[in-house]
Amino acid sequence: MKIFNTLSRQKEEFVPLEEGKVKMYVCGPTVYNFIHIGNARPMIVFDTVRRYFEYKGYDVNYVSNFTDVDDKIIRKAIEEGVDAQTISERYIAECKKDMEMMNVKPATVHPKATEEICGMEEMIQELIDKGHAYVAKDGTVYFRTKSFKEYGKLSHKNLEDLQSGFRELKVTGEEDKEDPTDFVLWKPKKDGEPFWESPWCEGRPGWHIECSVMSKKYLGDSIDIHAGGEDLVFPHHENEIAQSEAANGKPFAKYWMHNAFLNIDNKKMSKSLGNFRTVREISEQYDLQVLRFFMLSAHYRSPLNFSAELMEASRNGLERILTGVERLRDLLAKAAEKEMSGEERRNLETAAELVKKFEAAMDDDFNTADAISAIFEMVKLSNSTISEESSRAYLEELKGSIERLCEVLGIITEKKAEVLDDEIEAMIEERQQARKAKNFALADEIRGKLLDMGIVLEDTREGVKWKRV
Repeated sequence: MKIFNTLSRQKEEFVPLEEGKVKMYVCGPTVYNFIHIGNARPMIVFDTVRRYFEYKGYDVNYVSNFTDVDDKIIRKAIEEGVDAQTISERYIAECKKDMEMMNVKPATVHPKATEEICGMEEMIQELIDKGHAYVAKDGTVYFRTKSFKEYGKLSHKNLEDLQSGFRELKVTGEEDKEDPTDFVLWKPKKDGEPFWESPWCEGRPGWHIECSVMSKKYLGDSIDIHAGGEDLVFPHHENEIAQSEAANGKPFAKYWMHNAFLNIDNKKMSKSLGNFRTVREISEQYDLQVLRFFMLSAHYRSPLNFSAELMEASRNGLERILTGVERLRDLLAKAAEKEMSGEERRNLETAAELVKKFEAAMDDDFNTADAISAIFEMVKLSNSTISEESSRAYLEELKGSIERLCEVLGIITEKKAEVLDDEIEAMIEERQQARKAKNFALADEIRGKLLDMGIVLEDTREGVKWKRV
């Protein structure tokens, strides 16, 4: 298995720190609103990475945090006239709902920043004691970037260039910095803000320190994989490395993975452009399994463009897979117990090769686009070779293979039962009664009306089935 490592800028063979185990940390959202589809991409991508490791037999300890104290949360709380905890708890709950709808598995641990303050104070004090941090006159604690010789190794930025660039940015309240690139570990409270007691001042932690502390607490000094969106490479992940390695004296993460940006109709998502889309808004138009399928239709390191056309294409692609599995289920319900034919055995050999093709794609830096292609080929093989004459064993093997691969991608293969409104349900029942009364003209008339409403009926041995068009 090879992973593209942002640290080395090349694909590297994955060798875990501890055989059979993967320690993985993924930066989670700041919870001040519903998560947007930009947040959804790393959630889906790295959930899939986790699922593939588990498919390969690894024991995965997956940690993803919630940043529940932040300027944006505080502003939202002031706007609503409530405390910051009320805002963060509300949107953590909403985020978990969205994650469930996207079939993102809960992390092994979802730590919250406000519950790890003591650990942050301990690490900050250790950095001060080792000369990597200092306390300014107002009680602000800064990390001394010059003290960490490898600063810039993840983002491949030169510290001298950064220093000259930062000198152009005169930030109020940072006059006490020794160097323009030094960053905040602890900051004094402001009126109306939540705060904690500390040896330096009443205040709260900077953003970067929380992930270093949570990763150490739940995964140890060194971890296998640290992941997030590419916007986090600098300064967030760069600063995490500096803090963690300066405090612990050990390499922080062996592999760094970053997903590319998501655009909306070929433009950067922003509220000013009016193209800011939350996952909850998308769920009003599409089943979020479609959003998941869309996210995995491109390689995670490739920029991805969100549009109605591409979402429709994803919906159709997902429907092909689900319909293929549904047909297998229907045939299995009435399949006979009989010996597999020679042709069926040869077809299963082809299916086994497609499983290998899927695994080869995932082993190559989690190429989900090619992995989906392998699933499509298996569905095509199934559709072209199964019938009411197929043996139960053959149908079960095909169905099991497709479902196992879909499970790796987090695709739920069972179609959700759609709820029809009362009028449509009544029309379908009226048509059934007309058929029983041999009033076929009325039955056909009702079928036509349903078709005009986008509902297609199919009369099968198992009863009436329907789908939207």
